[in-house]
Amino acid sequence: MKIAFFDTKPYDLTYFEPMGKEAGIQFKFYETKLNENTASLARGCDGVCAFVNDVVTAAVIDALCDIGVRILALRCAGFNNVDMRHAEGKLTVVRVPAYSPYAVAEHAMALLLTSIRRIHKAYIRTRDYNFSLNNMVGFDLHGKTVGIVGTGKIGRVFADICKGFGMKILAYDKYPSPLEGVSYVPLDQLLRESDIISLHCPLTEESRHLIGYDTLPILKKGVVIINTSRGGLINAEALLEGIKSRQIGAACLDVYEEEGDLFYEDNSGHILEDDVLARLISMPNVIVTSHQAFLTSDALYNIAETTVANLVSFRETGTCENEILLSHL
Repeated sequence: MKIAFFDTKPYDLTYFEPMGKEAGIQFKFYETKLNENTASLARGCDGVCAFVNDVVTAAVIDALCDIGVRILALRCAGFNNVDMRHAEGKLTVVRVPAYSPYAVAEHAMALLLTSIRRIHKAYIRTRDYNFSLNNMVGFDLHGKTVGIVGTGKIGRVFADICKGFGMKILAYDKYPSPLEGVSYVPLDQLLRESDIISLHCPLTEESRHLIGYDTLPILKKGVVIINTSRGGLINAEALLEGIKSRQIGAACLDVYEEEGDLFYEDNSGHILEDDVLARLISMPNVIVTSHQAFLTSDALYNIAETTVANLVSFRETGTCENEILLSHL
């Protein structure tokens, strides 16, 4: 079985190459992202393996099908970058539904603690032997209200972490499942009452710009926003406006709405043309990481293991338990 592997990074090779060989899968690794211009690189392959910032439009799906590709293996949980309606009946799409909820949830808490306790600023200061504590005042998490939007596996792990800090936990989910110590409330109530809001839901048309111009006025003054899910959940321009107006006290972002051509790449020698992202990064109360919440050795191993298992299952049976079906959405 031959698979064209797009958007390859060095850490991908570490896990996918040996697992592929053991399973009889030959990966053809490409650093370029999958899009209309690069789909032809999969010629002669049975399938393609893509990541979060590969763009799988209707045109890409048709191009892949025309050259005999039968399966798209996403090495991630989200699939908002795939035109699933167009893929139905043409291309089997599989994913990794759960690789390590702990990795993402722990990163969300790491961002929060770094932000409110000014850890990043303290690190820079003490490197210059500046031990002043001016402008370093934070606040306790104990007793604060955290609002968790989305209580899937990651959201539930994050809730457990918050319980350890003695926080009051509000939650919103379209399909709530009872959790001890967690109070489910309507979304507008969560937005009004939370000192901290952490997003752990998928990106859909319904959830797009969940934090935006419409919701800014009802947010609690000084709220801290955390997003380790998908960039499109937040309207970046509205977020910037909320920070400038002091309505939003801080933002911890591992994802960004227009990250596709920026994240995972070294742009340090270039002028950043995205003015909104440049202004967000310049804000003293904003922390941005480059979609790295998943990046632990445990998660990378699980991603490779599940992706290879998905491909083997498809090769041997023509089906896969992790196939994405419109009927399940």
